[in-house]
Amino acid sequence: MAEETDHRPTSAGSRGRPAPEDDDREEGEIADDSSAPARPLHPATHPLEHAWTFWFDNPQGKSKQAAWGSSIRPIHTFSTVEDFWGLYNNIHHPSKLIVGADFHCFKNKIEPKWEDPICANGGKWTISCGRGKSDTMWLHTLLAMIGEQFDYGDEICGAVVSVRGKQERIAIWTKDAANEAAQISIGKQWKEFLDYKDSIGFIVHDDAKKMDKGLKNRYTV
Repeated sequence: MAEETDHRPTSAGSRGRPAPEDDDREEGEIADDSSAPARPLHPATHPLEHAWTFWFDNPQGKSKQAAWGSSIRPIHTFSTVEDFWGLYNNIHHPSKLIVGADFHCFKNKIEPKWEDPICANGGKWTISCGRGKSDTMWLHTLLAMIGEQFDYGDEICGAVVSVRGKQERIAIWTKDAANEAAQISIGKQWKEFLDYKDSIGFIVHDDAKKMDKGLKNRYTV
């Protein structure tokens, strides 16, 4: 005699039960979203055109016998917008640095020294302001620089903020002091980005090395 077939419905949770259609889903039952695209494990980042390195020159690490630049140390290299803000929001701004400190932001692989081959034939534009007044200008300089807002951005090596007893100075270092069109363009755009009204001057590194008190600006805007 043939075994009697069991026609009772398969219980919920049984492996034999077919997946319910959306309209037939029981109350509280979760839809199968296996066809939906998986969410990325990491949020999207926004890469910069160049990687940049922050350097710090600690005046407490200097001695009269030490060679110039020997106390400069790389702090961190960043290559995305998110890395920049993560670092910037967790470091001291210029107004909080001790007198004598220099804080640099240069393209990766370029050292903030006259002797660096990429800097050797260049110079710098400099803006001065009172103590505690450079924070906003420093930030806007960094954003314009790493955001590639300068028409001659390839000419830029980096920027430095220097904290001194009576004032703070921000400088932009460039590669080729002889390229007048590039230097003038950088100087004018920098003033526009900062809404800076006073004149600023460009000094060639080779002239600065001479330590001549009568040092003259090569260009002025």
